[in-house]
Amino acid sequence: MADLAYLVLEDGSVHQGETFGADTAGHGEVIFNTSMTGYQEVLTDPSYAGQLVTLTYPMVGNYGINREDIESRRIQVRGLIVREHCDQPSHGNSELTLHEYLKSQGIPGIAGVDTRAITRRLRDQGVMMGLITTESPESAKAKLAQAPRYDDLDLVSTVTTDKRYTWDSDASVAETPKYRILVTDSGLKYNILRLLKQRGCEVIAVPATTSAEEILSLQPAGVLMSPGPGDPQLLDYVTDNVKQLLGRVPMMGICLGHQLIARAMGAKTYKLKFGHRGANHPVKDLITGRVYITAQNHGYAVDADSLPAGLEVSLLNLNDNTVEGLTHRDIPLLTIQYHSEASPGPRDNEYVFDNFLEMIGKFQAGRGG
Repeated sequence: MADLAYLVLEDGSVHQGETFGADTAGHGEVIFNTSMTGYQEVLTDPSYAGQLVTLTYPMVGNYGINREDIESRRIQVRGLIVREHCDQPSHGNSELTLHEYLKSQGIPGIAGVDTRAITRRLRDQGVMMGLITTESPESAKAKLAQAPRYDDLDLVSTVTTDKRYTWDSDASVAETPKYRILVTDSGLKYNILRLLKQRGCEVIAVPATTSAEEILSLQPAGVLMSPGPGDPQLLDYVTDNVKQLLGRVPMMGICLGHQLIARAMGAKTYKLKFGHRGANHPVKDLITGRVYITAQNHGYAVDADSLPAGLEVSLLNLNDNTVEGLTHRDIPLLTIQYHSEASPGPRDNEYVFDNFLEMIGKFQAGRGG
């Protein structure tokens, strides 16, 4: 029988459940994700670094864990909060149970809690710090008061790659790659690299700290700024490099990358009350009028009122009118706040990668290259 466990939130509320996964405590910002599937992709998404993830779908783990759905080199969440986890998954590719997977990487889980109540609390009061523990709630509250806050941590430095590498885990690149694309790893998901590779590109991932000079020395046809965790205001070492790249090479930004490009151009960002995390967020293309259903995972947004001249909103969230994409009148640039690589989520938005490559082609044609 599983041990008693508690999720203690900084508002003082205590949610009793039972342990699964690793027998250890987990501290982080408590958020919720409304996706009905894709728990393995969520666990391994670096954008969740530093967070305790509440999954609103009631049964989790029913198709187990497989190698194909891993989106980074390890589990990235600090803890998992579910209504019920499945000990007997049913899927031909399953190699581990959810419990075994969490335990193997030292990540705690808590089950048997009312995830609806937790989600409503976060929607009403906003995301907050929390602790998964088997100790007394009183002890947990004391530890929580002394623990660092999510907003004060540079989490990109904990998830970025240590060294440059070429993505070669999928179908081979054509003898003459269409383009060389550099992806700055602020917390990328592997599917970004897969989708660029499938489009005939040579794909190179570089650490988030890579200088603009070094990036340009590799002669990329385009640079993609990846998603990632945390507050973009703490990442001046990245935005300073972006400033030196803008206009010199076509650029695309996804999620955190979108925010960093905006900040590099002088715009401001701010924290959302409870963020956008799920696979069913409606986004309107302001140029075509088309509405897309998107996958999202972010807690910060770009302030539309702070955009400098030339930088324009191209996409809008229909739930709360927040900025979902930017273009520039003169610079080869496109950004999106949602995840065109999905994982989990709808695949409708993979067209954004085609738009990026089309923009690169026009830029090269304009330079006679």
